[in-house]
Amino acid sequence: MKQTLFIFLLFFVINGVTSLAQEPEQWSRFRGPNGQGISQATGLPTKWSATDNITWQTPIPGEGWSSPVIWNDHIFLTTATDSGKECRLIAVDRKSGAILWNKMVFTQEPQRKHGRNSHATPTPVTDGHRVYALFGSGGFVAADFDGNITWTKTDIPFSSQHGMGTSPILYGDLLITSINPTAGDDGFQIPWDKAYLLALDKNTKEERWRGTRGMSRIGHSVPVVIQVNGKDQLLSMTGDVIQGFDPATGEQIWTVSHSGEPAVPTPAIGGGLIYTSFRMTTPILAIKPDGKGDCTDTHVVWTQDRNSPMTASLLYVEPCLYTATESGTFSAFEAATGKFLWQQRLEGRIDSSPIYADGKIYVTTHTGTTTVFKPNTDPAQPPEVIASNHLDATVQATIAIAGKQLFIRTDKELLCIGK
Repeated sequence: MKQTLFIFLLFFVINGVTSLAQEPEQWSRFRGPNGQGISQATGLPTKWSATDNITWQTPIPGEGWSSPVIWNDHIFLTTATDSGKECRLIAVDRKSGAILWNKMVFTQEPQRKHGRNSHATPTPVTDGHRVYALFGSGGFVAADFDGNITWTKTDIPFSSQHGMGTSPILYGDLLITSINPTAGDDGFQIPWDKAYLLALDKNTKEERWRGTRGMSRIGHSVPVVIQVNGKDQLLSMTGDVIQGFDPATGEQIWTVSHSGEPAVPTPAIGGGLIYTSFRMTTPILAIKPDGKGDCTDTHVVWTQDRNSPMTASLLYVEPCLYTATESGTFSAFEAATGKFLWQQRLEGRIDSSPIYADGKIYVTTHTGTTTVFKPNTDPAQPPEVIASNHLDATVQATIAIAGKQLFIRTDKELLCIGK
């Protein structure tokens, strides 16, 4: 009896220490903890309107399509005022919605951009100590949680047909993003060799490495870090190519070519494959990420021409791959084979990326309607529609999650949904 009690207590202590050591889930970058749009949160709201189930709503000045990121009770997002010249980093209190600080971090010369883009589209990233942001001109800033600026870096030349659309990520002490400028006014149509991945030291802003791509065109996809055969690999895509890099050095490991630009969606990861799309008129690709060199002819497992997304990132929830398109379709494919399963028609185009939490998928249209789906136990059958929730606003940012609440940025404000 004593031995049994000792073993039980030992088990309890060991698991208790492990539990205490675990960090709470933080929505610290674009599309959450690992950039895949998946949260472990439960008890999230499924029904709301412009007047119902809204805990608070905070006006956000200026224009910006960066998605909110959250660390404990701090929410961060960016905006640009004075016609895009003033770059601002904003901190909001998660509990009350009060603006903690609104810091003008530097001014920029507004670059050319697409009409649906903004001068503050990149989503910030945080490590719990500082928040790091990127703006339309290619300028970076790091600030602590009190709004004190640690450093700025505005000497990286950038110009693009569409403007800046990607977002930075953190890997150890590196701040990494893709820099995909275009060659002249019409350069988005011309492949060239000037696009690259950039890694800065997050503490000092010094450049640590550049990862060269070779020939490519314009793209705005956000990099993700995956593990391949026990080793970290930085996955990044731009127009015409998707590639794997060593995140510590920037050395290119493999590349797969496929004609298509702009490359906007962040790839989905699952089942040993990478799933990606370049634009509506090009196929969805499923790729094995364990190659070396040019893997175009050897590592593409399947392609699917139907319902390829233009801007919204792909979502993998075993056993399905989900896509949301500009034409307003939400679709599912068998992830292992690419077989088309079903599609649901929504009202309005879809710019923001779908998210998955608590057994449900949230898909938001440009006109502010979020449809909540519950996948069918038979993945070949369409999902159950739990609710369709409308906000009288334009939405291009992606929903963020913290605790039992959802956070949606519209064209005018930030909303907290749920008790």
